[in-house]
Amino acid sequence: MSPTQRRRLLLVLLVVAVAGVAAVLVATALQRNIAYLYTPAEVKAGKVAPDARFRLGGMVAKGSFQRAPGALQARFEVTDGDAQLPVTYDKILPDLFREGQAVVATGRMAGDVFVAEEVLAKHDETYMPKELADKMGVAHGKHQVPATAAPAESR
Repeated sequence: MSPTQRRRLLLVLLVVAVAGVAAVLVATALQRNIAYLYTPAEVKAGKVAPDARFRLGGMVAKGSFQRAPGALQARFEVTDGDAQLPVTYDKILPDLFREGQAVVATGRMAGDVFVAEEVLAKHDETYMPKELADKMGVAHGKHQVPATAAPAESR
């Protein structure tokens, strides 16, 4: 092998090694920042690691919102139709946040309570992340009462 070929081979090996290290660093950074979406029923079933950061999706349960006058600390429950999970949040809630509306909160569990770091709210159920809509559809499908037959069309 000539000295020129040896230098080329070393250069190619160096580029491959640097690319491999960069790929490992990117994969590690992405893994740390990933937040999977779970419903309250999945959390209560133990599908979430105890100290994991994740997204909790569902509907804000009616009659569950509480906030002391003059305080930012809010407490509410998120439901998926099968289970409810209490949530605390100590920042300003989005303008569209209200009971009975879709919500996605990012945070961690502290005992039996989800401590949210960020809360996103949607104005109605017509738009919700597909992943959450699919999970909510399965939960609500279990609780649906069969619809009555539609009336025949008149001529």
